[in-house]
Amino acid sequence: MPSDIPASTPPASGVSGGPPGAPAPGPAGTDLLDGPAYARYTEGAPLVDSRAPEGPIAERWDRRRFEAKLVNPANRRGFRVIVVGTGLAGAAAGATLAEQGYRVTQFCYQDSPRRAHSIAAQGGINAAKNYRNDGDSVHRLFYDTVKGGDFRARESNVHRLAQISVEIIDQCVAQGVPFAREYGGLLDTRSFGGVQVARTFYARGQTGQQLLLGAYQALSRQIAAGAVEMHPRTEMLDLVVVDGRARGVVTRDLVTGRVETHLGDAVVLATGGYGNVFRLSTNARNSNATAIWRAHRRGARMANPCFTQIHPTCIPRSGEHQSKLTLMSESLRNDGRIWVPARAGDTRPPGRIPEAERDYYLERRYPAFGNLVPRDIASRAAKQVCDEGRGVGPGGEGVYLDFADAVRRLGRKAVEERYGNLFEMYQRITAEDPYEVPMRIYPAIHYTMGGLWVDYDLQTTVPGLFAIGEANFSDHGANRLGASALMQGLADGYFVLPATLPDYLARLSEAGRAEVDRDHPAVHEAVFDVTDRLYALLSNNGDRTADSFHRELGELLWEACGMARDAAGLRGALERLPELRAEFWRRIRVPGSGERLNQELEKAHRLVDYLELAELMCLDALHRAESCGGHFRTESQTTGGEALRDDASYAYVAAWEFTGTGQAPVLHRERLDFEHVHPTQRSYT
Repeated sequence: MPSDIPASTPPASGVSGGPPGAPAPGPAGTDLLDGPAYARYTEGAPLVDSRAPEGPIAERWDRRRFEAKLVNPANRRGFRVIVVGTGLAGAAAGATLAEQGYRVTQFCYQDSPRRAHSIAAQGGINAAKNYRNDGDSVHRLFYDTVKGGDFRARESNVHRLAQISVEIIDQCVAQGVPFAREYGGLLDTRSFGGVQVARTFYARGQTGQQLLLGAYQALSRQIAAGAVEMHPRTEMLDLVVVDGRARGVVTRDLVTGRVETHLGDAVVLATGGYGNVFRLSTNARNSNATAIWRAHRRGARMANPCFTQIHPTCIPRSGEHQSKLTLMSESLRNDGRIWVPARAGDTRPPGRIPEAERDYYLERRYPAFGNLVPRDIASRAAKQVCDEGRGVGPGGEGVYLDFADAVRRLGRKAVEERYGNLFEMYQRITAEDPYEVPMRIYPAIHYTMGGLWVDYDLQTTVPGLFAIGEANFSDHGANRLGASALMQGLADGYFVLPATLPDYLARLSEAGRAEVDRDHPAVHEAVFDVTDRLYALLSNNGDRTADSFHRELGELLWEACGMARDAAGLRGALERLPELRAEFWRRIRVPGSGERLNQELEKAHRLVDYLELAELMCLDALHRAESCGGHFRTESQTTGGEALRDDASYAYVAAWEFTGTGQAPVLHRERLDFEHVHPTQRSYT
């Protein structure tokens, strides 16, 4: 029986399996929280990032690169690196490592690397180039990012990101990425939330697509040269750990159903975030958490899983039938003005509501930043006015994003040049013309700041396992500023990992470099776990679909661990989640077989991991009894309704150790020290 299945649940037992068993007791130790057994976590040894260099912050990255051991070019072909994922981080890493001379085996579940979800990013990418001469600098980008993350990110990592940002733009321009340009030919920039400079480089509303095409071209060159062995339509289902080191992955061919092992000297996870645990999000439907969660089960710590980002600029859902939500770029808030009726219950069409009866609530509450406040603040403000009965559209879950002033000021042609493809997308989805009537927007799950814990070298707590891009937790704290995801993905893939992973390989002993036998017990164990889990899903004769369970999980998680959280709701979710997981294993039904394309099997298998991840997210949110960034505990807010941090108690990274399905995890804390940006109550007024 797979270890995922509750012990009280008979495998393949049909619908009638009896009531779920009691939750497994937590590990021995002091009960730190009242409530569900899963909440009785214990404290483990503190985590220390031993790779983070000392010295002046502006010199730390250069010092780390100099101190890192190198691999002789002639010896690089003797190492094989496995890269899972082909988004911006994964494609950049695979192409760069292969260019250096390493053998790369790479996987994506899409039919082509160019269909990775990075292609959906719209608004732009940040870089401290200061082309506008408006006061920007590496230090200001560093400061804005630490402050925007509500002082829950490492200073060293964020400063490195700001430093590398200027190199990213040069790299992408050299690849031919068609960034927007001013009349004189210089690269154009615009503003994004949480900053007062224009540092965001963009390609209309297609920036992610153009950046990914640049990385894809570099990757394709290495595929054609034979340096990268590419496996499309292949999903990682488990991690192979041999003698405490990551040595490979177990995959399933999504077309044939074939389960295989792929072995190497190091494994890199570039698989994105876990926002689809909520079901309704802006992520592609197939984006999932299986790779990072299986790595977590194999020993990698999971850091700050409750830090999820709600994007304020999404098309509101139109009904229960929807399977995902659509992002409208944050760049629209440069020229669009956000407002709601001043009076609750006002259902007049927007054109009939005069200026005097409109509330431009962000401009009123945050005059210094206006509509470009950070995402967490804009999202909570939208929820607040909707809760007051002033929301617009079906169900009152929406606010207006109005471009009437921009069209009058700039002219329709200028607005179309900046946002034309976004306006077209909105019109196709809603059948409303945003040139004539305001857009309707509402917050939605978009990004996850939490992820696998990594050190300064981007290595997890499992030696040889690296996590890059959104798969790790490292750079954004409790809230990511807009246009910083593309920056981090390319920084990790093009610049950081290619400088740090060789240090790990160079330090391997002769025994550590030996090839792993495919008959090694650890390999057999990983393969058995995967095949047994798939068999249990396919053979269970239940009466519910994976979609029905995912809908129930998403609604539960959104209510308890969404935009606003409180102790009672989180405890209630922690009581319900073990019951839902047991019910899943009793009642799930997966039609078809595992020997061919079977999307119902894919969805059910991913849901196995979501049901466990959701439990850890709620526990992390419950234990962190403060508000910070996207984590908003209603018990911890200022008199003005803003997030109220507790730096004395919670200025740390919460890294969780897996102890078993349904069993209370172990908490390891990494203390956050601030030498260069003094934590203060964030103010954007």
